Amino acid sequence: MMPLSMVRQGTEVCLIEIRGGMRMRKRLADLGLTCGMKLKTVCNNGNGPIILKVKDSRLAIGRGMLHHILVEPLREPCGTNTTPIESVIV
Repeated sequence: MMPLSMVRQGTEVCLIEIRGGMRMRKRLADLGLTCGMKLKTVCNNGNGPIILKVKDSRLAIGRGMLHHILVEPLREPCGTNTTPIESVIV
């Protein structure tokens, strides 16, 4: 896991956890950010807000909030627990 502020531009990630007070968690939920969803960084130039692609819309989030949003690089669809075919016994 890493904070969303460290994600490079163009990277797809899965939102794992939002750390912070109830007010910040509610604000991010009102913006449509929930745990288990897929995000893509559209613009992250290292300073100022980051622009995210969330579903079919764009969202700008300031650096202060970004440090409280924990994500993981997207390797498989978010929110799924798939078993590799090789490990299934028939």
